[in-house]
Amino acid sequence: MKKIILYIASSIDGRIAEPDGGIEWLSEFPITEEMNYGYKEFMDSTDTIIMGGRSWRELSNMDAMGAYADKTVYVVSRHDWGEKGNVKFITKNVIEHILDLRNEPGKDIWLFGGGELVSMLLAAELVDEMQITYIPVILGKGVSLFPEQPKESKWELTESQSYSSGILMVKYQRK
Repeated sequence: MKKIILYIASSIDGRIAEPDGGIEWLSEFPITEEMNYGYKEFMDSTDTIIMGGRSWRELSNMDAMGAYADKTVYVVSRHDWGEKGNVKFITKNVIEHILDLRNEPGKDIWLFGGGELVSMLLAAELVDEMQITYIPVILGKGVSLFPEQPKESKWELTESQSYSSGILMVKYQRK
């Protein structure tokens, strides 16, 4: 069975995007060959990405979806824009569809975000691991990493690493 892994960047005040969904605040901390924060290894371990509609629109507006051309991308959305190459839309029976994806053969699944989707999958106990990269920025307002999480869950810290850039990467596994 594939693992569903939340791999996400967060401000130190727990925001994953600006109020309008923008992620420009991350541009000061680019992923480079020298400083990739484990991104390449993580990408190599996945073949599927699940993301929310706002995340997909933001990446599409930035013309950034090409970076995921070798992955099957499922967008959880209220709207179905039709299959677009490697991008498919989940508009109904979200939990059941994701359970089916989890049971397919292959590599792990990257839970990309956003906050509502993360909360939905946490509540359904479908997130197996979290790799949160804390960026040394306080946004003050914006999209919360765990908006109104309705259900308590327990996690075990399996790894942490700090970088000279001030970034802290932590890995948790569901207890």
